[in-house]
Amino acid sequence: MIVEAFMRLGAWAWIILGLLLAGVELLAPGVFFIWLGLAALVTGVIDGIFGLSWQASALVFAVLSVSAVLVGRALTRPRLQPDTQAEFLNRRGESLVGRVFVLEAPIRDGEGRIRVDDSSWRVTGADRFAGARVRVVKVEGSTLVVDDP
Repeated sequence: MIVEAFMRLGAWAWIILGLLLAGVELLAPGVFFIWLGLAALVTGVIDGIFGLSWQASALVFAVLSVSAVLVGRALTRPRLQPDTQAEFLNRRGESLVGRVFVLEAPIRDGEGRIRVDDSSWRVTGADRFAGARVRVVKVEGSTLVVDDP
């Protein structure tokens, strides 16, 4: 019964299917059904122009569906930008190497502190007064080794 109705409608069946799939996209957004709906609409137009058999129109729909989904994914997928911070994930100290900071506490007997954003880091290096500028040269565990900028 459904097959008979589908065959009687001809190209309109594809157009109705395309509109239904676009409607499903509104109910369950995910940017997937819209591509299938577009493929069904285009299949309906092609079927209306050329009067395809149901097998040929199903094949056209299958090819257009795969193509539309692939093109749609390429268009909607965010462009991947190189994340320079990702390489230092869970190794924050290494991302500080080469940067210059001001001593928060003086370096006495080889140990002091610097402020980096909202955190305080233990530093080692030559004795210096508070407020002196120092450059991070390497990381040893959770301690930063500093030298003259």
